[in-house]
Amino acid sequence: MRGPDGQRRTDGPLPDVGAIIFDVDGTLAETEEVHRRAFNTVFETFGLPWYWDADTYRALLRVGGGRERLRAFLAQTGVAVELGRIDAVHREKSRLYAAWIAQGQVRARPGVLRLLAEARAAGVRLACATSSQRSAVEALLRSLLGPHVATVFAVLGCGEDVPHKKPEPDIYRWVVERLGVEAAACLVIEDSAIGLAAATAAGLPAVVTLSAYSEPLHEGGFAAALAVVSDLGEPQRPFALLAGEDPGHGVVDLPLLRVWRTRHGAG
Repeated sequence: MRGPDGQRRTDGPLPDVGAIIFDVDGTLAETEEVHRRAFNTVFETFGLPWYWDADTYRALLRVGGGRERLRAFLAQTGVAVELGRIDAVHREKSRLYAAWIAQGQVRARPGVLRLLAEARAAGVRLACATSSQRSAVEALLRSLLGPHVATVFAVLGCGEDVPHKKPEPDIYRWVVERLGVEAAACLVIEDSAIGLAAATAAGLPAVVTLSAYSEPLHEGGFAAALAVVSDLGEPQRPFALLAGEDPGHGVVDLPLLRVWRTRHGAG
């Protein structure tokens, strides 16, 4: 709802958002298709008779981490491969992915750069929490943000930093501890059910922006989200609200995040 001045209104004071923690793959950019193509290219390079189509890869994304995903695939198919070869495949896939990202094969999703700039201007701390390797994350962030990544994100939490990947809450707890912000003041942007589960288990409210490889909404994996939207939206390209309530004007900005958090707390 809006007041006479056109600004969003909600009952009672709006809580500050002290930090926004972003997932990376599928949230900042549509990277999963690049990951899938890199895996398939490396399978062929290594002479392995495997091919992950989009449906296969979407199912494998229920496992956090590329190396873990590969091991899960092998376990499902009953194929025995030496651990050293699995690691070699994953290293080459990571190298190829980073090279393709450096070529500019992906761009930030709608609203991402806008919200990052708005948050920085307001003094909101920013972080990433992902199951991906640091090398892959840094390659993507350099492609999206240029050489000044450290001035944008205060903390980068990556797969190597914790013993258990999403859907376990380890990475979100690790990031919150290093942000120096109370968990109650943090908010997460995610695109997957396992990411939402990790954030929720860490006590963090989250907004979901569905990506090309997100689970179908009807499967119920996003029930804990503050809202589910098509993307973060732009003034001339508003988001589509898929679940939750939108008292705003089609862009996910700090005022709307505060409204959603207030309603979450009231619930």
